[in-house]
Amino acid sequence: QGQVVESGGGLVQSGGSLTLTCQGSGFTFSTSTMSWYRAAPFKQRELVASISPPGTTTNYGDFVQGRFTISRDNAKAAAYLSMTNVKSEDSATYYCKAIDRELLRTYWGQGTQVTVSS
Repeated sequence: QGQVVESGGGLVQSGGSLTLTCQGSGFTFSTSTMSWYRAAPFKQRELVASISPPGTTTNYGDFVQGRFTISRDNAKAAAYLSMTNVKSEDSATYYCKAIDRELLRTYWGQGTQVTVSS
């Protein structure tokens, strides 16, 4: 059974940096599209960033504005979200999603909380 597990969330000061990690297991990570989403209270879940299986193509939500970087290490079956210059509005639960294109399955993690203090 495939799964993804997020880690790295926590409390960070406004303007600071944080890196989230998504660890995949039980599926073919190297052929899966990996994405980060976030959900803040009373707001819809939104796409933060996504990365293609080989890591050559990335996409970001408009609000990122060059502050975040998504990356992956297929040898470690891990994806990362490096967040810099965080703002209070970045406070949310961040979720990792894997789309296994071989088995046509989607896996969501339980989320990791990021809180930005001003």
